[in-house]
Amino acid sequence: MALELLASHGCFGGQQRFYRFDSGAIGRPMRVGVYLPPQALAPGAAPVPAVFFLAGLTCSEETFAIKAGAQRVAADLGLALVTPDTSPRGAGVPGEDADWDFGLAAGFYLNATQAPWATHYRMEDHIVHELPGVLAQQLPLDVARLGLCGHSMGGHGALTLALRHPGRFAAVTALAPICAPSQVPWGEKAFSGYLGPDRSAWTAHDASALMAAQERVPYPDGILIDQGLDDKFLASQLRPEVFEAACAAIGQPLTLRRHAGQDHGYFFIQSHIEDHLRWQARALNSGA
Repeated sequence: MALELLASHGCFGGQQRFYRFDSGAIGRPMRVGVYLPPQALAPGAAPVPAVFFLAGLTCSEETFAIKAGAQRVAADLGLALVTPDTSPRGAGVPGEDADWDFGLAAGFYLNATQAPWATHYRMEDHIVHELPGVLAQQLPLDVARLGLCGHSMGGHGALTLALRHPGRFAAVTALAPICAPSQVPWGEKAFSGYLGPDRSAWTAHDASALMAAQERVPYPDGILIDQGLDDKFLASQLRPEVFEAACAAIGQPLTLRRHAGQDHGYFFIQSHIEDHLRWQARALNSGA
């Protein structure tokens, strides 16, 4: 699975690159963005830790890299930033050409079990198992030191994948995540398509349900979530209070910051991404 370099841009002493490769997990070509900080490009440099950022509905591998303004901080901290695409492209499923119907912009970071999505919509395998190995073979990334961060649908992905794969990721943070997808319209729509009508299968991909079922505290050093109070999706789709209650019930430390006057978009992300990267860096470097 050789990486094909599509573009490379000098950025804060490092390089913002975009790649394509033939994904075995997806069965389709997939794209991924990688920011390599200057520390990774120095001759003889050791591999650097990486933060996977999972983007939201209607986004691609380019969205966070272009809009978030995260590379300056990543360069300062010596962090690589990995931005996977949000779903398969060209999979030939219903709604793929729509803004969002299940295809194109709504992979939900899970492995679909229902036709026709089950053939290619295997985003969990792609993110957790495939991408770290492919990238580490060809780029100076230390995949023993990985963090997860995400926004909206990607915040759902970051929380659920971190809880479903204990020990794989050293830190998890999220911005305006979908916290209880089995209880809100976005999640009900996606889960009924990808996982079928049996709601008992949905809880395995619901961050709040996963947290409530933990036998021990999964992230003793804490989880960071930022949420804008002017976010139009807050009450109807995101429900951070449900995740907050699940964390409190098992004693999971959670820093949930609520911000007046901020909404769901990338100006909100720009306002807080530095805090998330510094949180991630502390965790990823704690054992180095």
